[in-house]
Amino acid sequence: MSEKDSFHSFGQAVDASRVRNFSIIAHVDHGKTTLSDRLLQRTGTIPQRQMEDQVLDAMDLERERGITIKAHPVTMYYQARDGQTYLLNLIDTPGHVDFSYEVSRSLAACEGALLVVDASQGVQAQTVANVQLALRQNLVVVPVINKIDLPTADVEGVRHQLEEILAIPKEEAILASAKEGIGIDEVLEAIVTRFPPPSVPEDGLLRALIFDSVYDPFRGVVLYVRLFSGRISRGDRILLFSTGRTYEVKEVGIFRPKPVEVDHLVAGFTGYVVANIRSPEEVSVGETVTSAQCPVPEPLPGFRRVLPMVYSGLYPLNPADFEKLKSALFRLKLNDAALQFTQEHSVALGSGFRCGFLGLLHMEIVQERLRREYEVEIVATYPSVVYRIVLTQGKTLEVYSPAFWPDPSQIEEVMEPYVEAILIVPNDCIGDVLQLVLEKRGTCRSMETVDSKRILLRCEIPLAEILVDFHDRLKTITRGYGSMDYEFTGYRPADLVKLDILVNGEPVEAFSCIVAKEKAQARGRALVGKLKDLIPPHLFKVAIQAAVGGKILAREDVRALAKNVTAKCYGGDITRKRKLWEKQKEGKKRMRAFGRVNIPQEAFLEVLKVDVET
Repeated sequence: MSEKDSFHSFGQAVDASRVRNFSIIAHVDHGKTTLSDRLLQRTGTIPQRQMEDQVLDAMDLERERGITIKAHPVTMYYQARDGQTYLLNLIDTPGHVDFSYEVSRSLAACEGALLVVDASQGVQAQTVANVQLALRQNLVVVPVINKIDLPTADVEGVRHQLEEILAIPKEEAILASAKEGIGIDEVLEAIVTRFPPPSVPEDGLLRALIFDSVYDPFRGVVLYVRLFSGRISRGDRILLFSTGRTYEVKEVGIFRPKPVEVDHLVAGFTGYVVANIRSPEEVSVGETVTSAQCPVPEPLPGFRRVLPMVYSGLYPLNPADFEKLKSALFRLKLNDAALQFTQEHSVALGSGFRCGFLGLLHMEIVQERLRREYEVEIVATYPSVVYRIVLTQGKTLEVYSPAFWPDPSQIEEVMEPYVEAILIVPNDCIGDVLQLVLEKRGTCRSMETVDSKRILLRCEIPLAEILVDFHDRLKTITRGYGSMDYEFTGYRPADLVKLDILVNGEPVEAFSCIVAKEKAQARGRALVGKLKDLIPPHLFKVAIQAAVGGKILAREDVRALAKNVTAKCYGGDITRKRKLWEKQKEGKKRMRAFGRVNIPQEAFLEVLKVDVET
């Protein structure tokens, strides 16, 4: 029997009471993907001969890093101990905070979440953040203590952490080892008995949530949807609520885990819709799909457009590859609607793109995919965040590049984005970690004991301060045992300035940056010191200065090339030599006024790596 016939014989006849929609949430490397594999194997969704590790992770990057980048829904049939057959929809989600909006929308399509915790590592920072996200969506959370077969497993300690940190009764935890197949039946029974079935509004109107989408070059945008009410079939006319655009449905189906076409989807089901949507720009995650003939009066709650949090310039290493980079970005955006970019030109680096990302991991993944999948070698500029500037005339600007920073005399107030960071660190490292937080202009709001060896810190830190090296330094300080997660909390007033670098009296925009006022001098000294070593000597002395407004904060000089103009003078009166020296002096003076300083490209690339500890 084919997958389509199988769905017709069971899936089309099942009512919402025997449907369960759930997700799996966990910290990185706690076994979420392995548990997904075992569930697919136990329910017979994938035949044993086709089974492989990380079935739902399609990208090489996902397999290498052990993270989920794109959500992969799948429908399973499970015959429970009560004799009934249930339809289980697993909506696999990205686990990293950079994709938290997609995670929140995926969780909005579920009624329950399996919380996977490593028996040897215990509750980590991302565990806490993901549980809070699930509870805000009013989901039922079922804890699964995984990897109980490891020699270092501390099951009782993890149970205690569940109660103390997450307020989850320890008796609710299921003991499992996804790798060895232990406890998988208990997990499936918990999905059936503890997770509630979907509640269906009685009006019968079509309400579907888009929790993800992908682009197919032949069929256009494929919508991943969860139906809350109504029914959707091939030939129906649908409407996207926020844009008001209508489309004709060409195909609907489910995931097993590959797409399987079916006749229709009904309330409580999860699947995909193909509707001749040609541009990913027309679709947003969190959008409501309804009937064009009889639309719902209001959309499903919580929709908002995804806004980039981090910006960076991407330039081709070889200027001749600009069109290749442009084509690669457009093709990449077809499967990553969160990526935003606009063309820009830099005097130093040539033509490129100013790109907006959801966070640091998102930025890293995009850059890696450009190099691997599209074979474009790129140079990435120093990442920056979006600042809000209130001008004296009352207007508010959003600035993501020093090039657009207004004149200081026109600025009334500057605001920068803040995040709440959750840090779990060993007890003996607490002093050094707090020092790192203070150095990054952060404050520690609270401190909780996780167990006898670890402390949980909740800190408020400017987003710009954790962009580059915060995570690396945290891992160094804690010898690899520290973990971190963060969530955007809003904008706050800050004392920030634009630091300009002047070479021979002329500002070089590519070297400009936005820094906290108290760090401006240290940053300026680091930059001019680096440039002094990178700019080659000219026939005249070159001054390199760091300035805020009209105030010079630091200066270094590149020595002039020495030419011995008196080499031909031997013997005779000293006045002849003095005349030659005076003539040389006048020449150098003119060159300082009109000469051009050649800055090598290596200088622009090396300055991106400059960091300063204050």
